[in-house]
Amino acid sequence: MRRVRDLAEPAVVGEQGELCPVWRYHPFFTDNPAPALQAEREHHHHAVVEQVIADSKASALAHLPSGHIHANAAWLILWAMAYNLLRATGTLNSAFHAKATTTTTTTTLRAHLVRVPARIARSARRITLHLPDNWPWQHARTHLLDTIHRPPEAA
Repeated sequence: MRRVRDLAEPAVVGEQGELCPVWRYHPFFTDNPAPALQAEREHHHHAVVEQVIADSKASALAHLPSGHIHANAAWLILWAMAYNLLRATGTLNSAFHAKATTTTTTTTLRAHLVRVPARIARSARRITLHLPDNWPWQHARTHLLDTIHRPPEAA
């Protein structure tokens, strides 16, 4: 059992201090002989891996197995590259996108950063990307492009 202060409840502190602090309790059962904090850390890391697997099965790895070993290998390699690039993109963009940990992580990142409802226009040998005015993720996309294409800092 682990006890943690509940920071969602504002502590009302008067002259004599807080009378009744609010705590959250996190029970867990394990047969791991490690100390409680280490066992909890290992359990948390296992949960993160399970989320990655669930997210993968809901997206690209839904095509596996195909019956051809080389096709399976190609899907797995392409999924790993796309997943890592997408997570790196989310980390570069913002704390919200870096902490996206639901089972639809890649779906959220693709919807906010990759799938852009834009129109490409060419004029005078220049390519212009026209974004809609009221697109809710316009600032996130602009911030990502500014972060990626920023000039290198002087050493």
